[in-house]
Amino acid sequence: MTHDLTKALTGISGILVTPYDADGEIAPRKLAPIIDRALGAGVHIPVVNGNTGEYYALTNDEACTMVREVAQMVDERAPLLAGVGRGIRDACALAKASAAAGADALMIHQPPDPFVSPRGTVDYVRAVRDASGGLPVMLYLRNDAMGPEGIARLCEIEGVKGVKWATPNPLNLARAIEAAPDDIVWVGGLAEVWAPPLYAVGARGFTSGLINVWPERSVAIHAALYASNYEEANRLIAGMRAFEDIRAEEHNGTNVTGVKAALMAIGQDCGATRPPSAWPLTEHQQKVLDQFISENRLKGETA
Repeated sequence: MTHDLTKALTGISGILVTPYDADGEIAPRKLAPIIDRALGAGVHIPVVNGNTGEYYALTNDEACTMVREVAQMVDERAPLLAGVGRGIRDACALAKASAAAGADALMIHQPPDPFVSPRGTVDYVRAVRDASGGLPVMLYLRNDAMGPEGIARLCEIEGVKGVKWATPNPLNLARAIEAAPDDIVWVGGLAEVWAPPLYAVGARGFTSGLINVWPERSVAIHAALYASNYEEANRLIAGMRAFEDIRAEEHNGTNVTGVKAALMAIGQDCGATRPPSAWPLTEHQQKVLDQFISENRLKGETA
């Protein structure tokens, strides 16, 4: 099946968790009901091996297994975006495995190496894309220090279709959009809460971890933003802000913890998180989460 990747990227990029079993081993099949519900609700593009998927806590072999298993569960119902990154050889090996699994595009994590140059990042992106055999690329920027011109050079690489912008600076996003080619899709990479201000300067679509727990709310927020109904979007966001506030605590160390704790609470146990992520939630955090789930009647929604 041929998917309209550009259109999908302007929708919701649903970042899937990585489930573990009781022994802490990956258990990808636990994702089946989560994927089914998210796609049934209208989530546009599932993402495997993203940050909410604890990508940096996985071995490369585990990440390869996750993309193969998730591709089978998605079964071409939507385009699949596959995260790749880390050292150049691991990134290239995972890019090749993602292409073989049937991923529609790569999401290239920004290199976490302490010695990164803008021109070196250009070489990195080119090598990773080549290893995939030419899959389209979504850049994932969590640091905009290279400036608008450096970002523009990345966007000029053949095959780069878009940028997930994950820094809380709309003005820098506006400058990057102005400097980059016109055909780049800019996606809000800071989930629902930051979607309205990023939309206001030109981003379209947003990433979401909420889709693992409450995809219907994410889809409703996207619909409001698509209609330029910021008042409705902000009202809907206010109703899920407690969830995102928990995820942002402890220097974002509870980002995935909040999602997995919520999944447990609604009867979809995907295991704990791996260190250095915080686990479990504190007593106070869990109380706030339980109230959020109760107020929004999320228990029993996994059926």
